[in-house]
Amino acid sequence: MPRESNRDKKKRARTCIRLLRRHYPGATTSLKYKSVHQLLVATILSAQCTDERVNMVTPGLFRKYPSIHAFANADLKELSRDIFTTGFHNQKAKAIINSARAIIDKHNGEIPKGLDELVKLPGVGRKTASVILGNAYGIAEGIVVDTHVASISRLLDFTKHRDPVRIEKDLIKVIPHEDWIDYSHMLILHGRAICAARRPDCPNCFLSRRCPASQ
Repeated sequence: MPRESNRDKKKRARTCIRLLRRHYPGATTSLKYKSVHQLLVATILSAQCTDERVNMVTPGLFRKYPSIHAFANADLKELSRDIFTTGFHNQKAKAIINSARAIIDKHNGEIPKGLDELVKLPGVGRKTASVILGNAYGIAEGIVVDTHVASISRLLDFTKHRDPVRIEKDLIKVIPHEDWIDYSHMLILHGRAICAARRPDCPNCFLSRRCPASQ
């Protein structure tokens, strides 16, 4: 493909999003949760871990710790054992306990609805905060960049970077604000179904005509 203007790239992005919506209607996070705090815990656990594995751990975890207060009062070593299979269990256990305490002490037990407040919670970075805001509150303050979003966005030439922060900045320039939340969900599903990082199935990809990498 010839070099695109930013305007043309935005137009192509809108076309890709329209096609993604057609193939992945109602796309949302695959993490299972029943409250905003459960989503926060599940998202912390999902770092360097598959959603499938997290969903195997959380049902029993949420039964054992049914509230923010239960997590705030959890024994660190015991919680670490409870989440062992998600990896980095010690760090994640500390983040879960300390974030629960901060929510109780500083926010009266309510999960903040602002990005700036969320990222101040222990264990909560911009990605986790965007997941919470988008899925729990429908607020788009950023674009969640996971491995699928990063790799497919590079193939689509919406970014050339590998750093999630730089990728997000590039995507914000071409993805319409109203599509920020769904864009990530749909690309994650597309990565699992067709465009796997190591073996993208370009011949069977409905985005191939709009994807510079497949030309």
